[in-house]
Amino acid sequence: MSNVSLEKINSPADLRRLDRRELQELADQLRQFVLESVSRTGGHLSSNLGTVELTIALHHVFNTPDDRIVWDVGHQSYPHKILTGRREAMARLRQAGGISGFPKRSESEYDAFGTAHSSTSISAILGMAVASRNTGHTERRHIAVIGDGAMTAGMAFEALNNAGVTPGVNMLVILNDNDMSISPPVGALNRYLARLLSGGFYAAAKNVGKAVLQRVPPVLELARRVEGHAKGLMSPATLFEELGFNYVGPIDGHDLESLIPTLENLRELGGLQFLHVVTRKGQGYKLAEADPVLYHGPGKFDPSVDIQAPKTKPRLTFTQVFGQWLCDMAQSDTRLFGITPAMREGSGLVEFERRFPNRYFDVGIAEQHALTFAAGLACEGQKPVVAIYSTFLQRAYDQLIHDVALQNLDVTLALDRAGIVGADGATHAGNYDIAYLRCVPNMVVATPSDENEARLLLSTCFQHPGPAAVRYPRGAGCGAEVSLALDTVPVGKGVVRKQGQGIAILAFGTLLPAALQAAEELGATVVDMRFVKPLDETLVLELAGNHEAFVTIEEGAIMGGAGSAVLECLAKHALTLPVLQLGLPDRYIDHGDQAVILSELGLDAPGIVAAVRARWGKRFGEEKIVRLATPSR
Repeated sequence: MSNVSLEKINSPADLRRLDRRELQELADQLRQFVLESVSRTGGHLSSNLGTVELTIALHHVFNTPDDRIVWDVGHQSYPHKILTGRREAMARLRQAGGISGFPKRSESEYDAFGTAHSSTSISAILGMAVASRNTGHTERRHIAVIGDGAMTAGMAFEALNNAGVTPGVNMLVILNDNDMSISPPVGALNRYLARLLSGGFYAAAKNVGKAVLQRVPPVLELARRVEGHAKGLMSPATLFEELGFNYVGPIDGHDLESLIPTLENLRELGGLQFLHVVTRKGQGYKLAEADPVLYHGPGKFDPSVDIQAPKTKPRLTFTQVFGQWLCDMAQSDTRLFGITPAMREGSGLVEFERRFPNRYFDVGIAEQHALTFAAGLACEGQKPVVAIYSTFLQRAYDQLIHDVALQNLDVTLALDRAGIVGADGATHAGNYDIAYLRCVPNMVVATPSDENEARLLLSTCFQHPGPAAVRYPRGAGCGAEVSLALDTVPVGKGVVRKQGQGIAILAFGTLLPAALQAAEELGATVVDMRFVKPLDETLVLELAGNHEAFVTIEEGAIMGGAGSAVLECLAKHALTLPVLQLGLPDRYIDHGDQAVILSELGLDAPGIVAAVRARWGKRFGEEKIVRLATPSR
């Protein structure tokens, strides 16, 4: 009977004490643990099932944490977390007070670099390798594990290009090729990899670890055989060799008997190495193998049955509202083009691709290209809509300013995942878009308060002849009935939703329902501002003339956000009305339940009431009581 037990593996040092023949049994236990753990907490599943053997091999061969491993994106780092002392902590994965779903430097010494956005690993590892070279740590090894989807980003090739001319560094790049990012991979690079894996080349090369690496001299023989196969398929040498790397592979990423000897030889060889491994998303769990997209990031589920559709019809999400609007508007206007940077499912473009394939473009993980590509379309009279997460638009800020806004081009940005994103935490937070967009000339920035408003403002911004952004959060709204018309509203005009006195609550976005509820207790006026830019200055000045104070509320960074826009308006017109700004604080907000986080930040109805009374009411503060009433004038 075997003594192998995952429960006895509390660090890679424990793993390295195992006999190589015991590692496959450990892999089976680890894969089962990942499946059972994620089924209880939710999280990324398919990608992590696919990296079990690779993770074991890496920690078995390399002297972590002294040797550095950076997991690109981090979707596939759960086996790594489990083997590095966080097995029990997986019970609180992505929950408040629990561990992150991504590598995080403050969480473990084994997390060499914090990742969550794609294609950063090679740059980070190169920086570490140069630092090790310059500080005399010549034996240290540096490994970047990057997926095939992440290799579509220009940043990965910028790093490879730089590494190729950097002398004296030990650096191994592992391409984890599973023919799948979140959406199906796209582009010429993916076609290149597909050709590389076709025919007899893969069948011969996948067994290199068994047939060649244990011979003497192993590395020279490996290089000779791989070179021969590669040149038989294409000429000149592979793209990665041209960039200065010794290319090895592809090999079977689930075959420990191939992985381990290959990694051992590459470790000894040092220098610039590129290992191409082929894995399968969802490996070992048939349901995830069959549908890796469905099982990419599931919530809690029963692993003994397929993921079940909810028994009751859920409320429409903002993403679904956008997807339906996009199809309806495309039917109405043939100039509409839909663009996504590798987030077809997440951004709601699946139906649009099916119905309008010639106007659908998934550009890969290439946000900069997405914006400038859209700008080029707009130059020729087309009307591109870029569906992009708020956090990912940050990666294309120069293109937004220089290529779109400076030229006042007609590009509409549909910003999904604005505000608090919940379990994905600080790395994916859409907290900053209001602040970083409203300072850009020519921009229109809209903040819909519910599902129907989202459709209205999408239509409005699409018809606006210039750059415009509509931001909306993850998940469902308040359940507002959505009209299927393509109506518009005046740009830069807000709407009074409740007439009160004393205080005027200026709500920007989906915190409007909380503001309305708070206003019932406070007797306040509530305004759905709709637009941060242009701000409805006429309405602001009118409200300032018959109210004693303002409360601004937004699910965005409070510094430089919508509240700041109101203060700037008042200052511009020499008004000194008291303003209480409510929004996201000047700190990074960790993962947890969206509603709970908003409540803890005081951005629900009780929080608004409490903040108002702390500022102006006797029960919550020692300062002089100010009774807010409508002036007689």
